[in-house]
Amino acid sequence: MDLRQLKYFLAIAQEGQVTRAAKRLNIEQPPLSRQLKQMEEELGVKLFDRDKMRLKLTDAGALLKQKAESLLLQFDETIKEVKEIEVGVRGVLSIGSVVSCISLLPKQIEQFRKQFPQVTFKISEGDHFYLGEQLEKRAIELVIARLPFEAQTHSQQYSILPLPSDPFVTVIPSSWTQYSANQSINMKELASFPLLTLKTDKTTRMHEQVVNECKRHGFEPNIICECSSVAIIMSLIAEGIGATVFPKSVMSSFPTTVVKMLDIKDADFQSEVGILWLKDRYLSRSAQHFIERFQMMQ
Repeated sequence: MDLRQLKYFLAIAQEGQVTRAAKRLNIEQPPLSRQLKQMEEELGVKLFDRDKMRLKLTDAGALLKQKAESLLLQFDETIKEVKEIEVGVRGVLSIGSVVSCISLLPKQIEQFRKQFPQVTFKISEGDHFYLGEQLEKRAIELVIARLPFEAQTHSQQYSILPLPSDPFVTVIPSSWTQYSANQSINMKELASFPLLTLKTDKTTRMHEQVVNECKRHGFEPNIICECSSVAIIMSLIAEGIGATVFPKSVMSSFPTTVVKMLDIKDADFQSEVGILWLKDRYLSRSAQHFIERFQMMQ
């Protein structure tokens, strides 16, 4: 069995049909079927249970799929590592970020590009669950996110570099003119506010922090909207729908002409931030140098 056959097997396992796998691999179906039969004969096991519509992995096939994915990933990363010895720091650095941390990237990218102009960037945005999946698939190398990282995989799989914590602030519509002269606010004043909070089906940490801080000050927050998008929340605030409590750094990504930011005088709760990557996986030299830039923030 060789790497080519493993790639063929993985394509069939992922597509569930030889026909679709052959199309994806840009080869004819009969040779691909012969390769699969040859693999099963060589191993002495059935890799798939066959029915009219779809191929289903047997226990042996599921184990081979898991091992093959790991082997091929290790092979690809070895090739990248060897090539980087000659080519130096260049290529595409793929980074994922939650939208509330996007504001941390522009300055770092600007400075990084001055030092390494042959590196380009690919940036993906999503919640913790999505970004964790992208890390596992190696579609991205690094993630900038609020902590704890609420991905499906176990936290011990990640290396985490903590970054400076981020204080929470209140964001209100500029149309609330009774606060025009204010620069700060007390937590208990939020009890009368219609609040919007950031929450998805899988990531709830920031929502819970806000709710718990309100309860600590003796009131239940009046939450009128839970939303998965920072941009939508800011748009709703701009229209006067309500207010929110966000990490202060979020505000640098949005204009303050239609919303107003108020410090919270009697609360000192912070949002923890970090840059994450997979342990025991090869990191490109560009990723390593990018992490070093964030280490200087500590």
